[in-house]
Amino acid sequence: MPKRLDQLEIDRYRRDGFIGPVPVLSDAEVARYRASLESYEARSGAKLAFPQKSKSYLLFDWADAIVHHPAVLDAVEDLIGPDILVYHLTMHIKEPASDGLIVWHQDDDYFHLAPAEHVTAWVALSDASEAAGCMRMAPGVYREGLLPHIEDPQPNHLIRLGKGIHGRFRDDDGVLVPVPAGAMSLHHTHTPHCSGPNRAGDRRIGVGVSYIPAHVRPTREPRSSALLVRGEDRFGHFHPETRLKTSESPAAVAAHAKAYDLYMAATGIAR
Repeated sequence: MPKRLDQLEIDRYRRDGFIGPVPVLSDAEVARYRASLESYEARSGAKLAFPQKSKSYLLFDWADAIVHHPAVLDAVEDLIGPDILVYHLTMHIKEPASDGLIVWHQDDDYFHLAPAEHVTAWVALSDASEAAGCMRMAPGVYREGLLPHIEDPQPNHLIRLGKGIHGRFRDDDGVLVPVPAGAMSLHHTHTPHCSGPNRAGDRRIGVGVSYIPAHVRPTREPRSSALLVRGEDRFGHFHPETRLKTSESPAAVAAHAKAYDLYMAATGIAR
């Protein structure tokens, strides 16, 4: 019996490789998490950037709350089962009236995991409308597996190195997946997706959480780390992370830095 999704949503995910929007956060939670994020930016004097926008759940209590949120985990469990790890998290923020975009790509090209059962929960802390540059996804293509990716760095490419699927898809291919604040979309690691610039009047703030069932393993060394968020890990394929205790504490900063370094080494991306 599904916990959060209905059978039609599960069937649609199996057919298309994505679903959304799925409501998960209350208005109060959205306001609180966004305020905490922007309070950090105000105190630090800069917009959230790498490395803090990567694996943020090890550093900030609002990100920890999102990756452990029961509504999010219930929906993820409906797709990948009860033993769930967070492999990664990336904050996807587009400032209003900006040119930054995400090229067509598949998550697995960065993560190198097997079997290909990773699901990304993309949780919106502001409205991800078409005008704000919501994601566009290619239905059913995930069944083809991993497609060739090449690097094409450009000033407006928000994805690292501009690495993506260049030449196969047009900008207007696929299906738009708008996600209002407080909802999320879910997509398979082999689902090609992209997103255009934010032409709206507000920031487009998305929390992209990469969940995997505990039996999924890395396909190359060095291993990255992961955090158990539900069930149990009987496999130990990743260096275990410890759940955040105190936001932005020295211990949190050190744990985050260690996990970020492991992830960067695993992906082979230069810092």
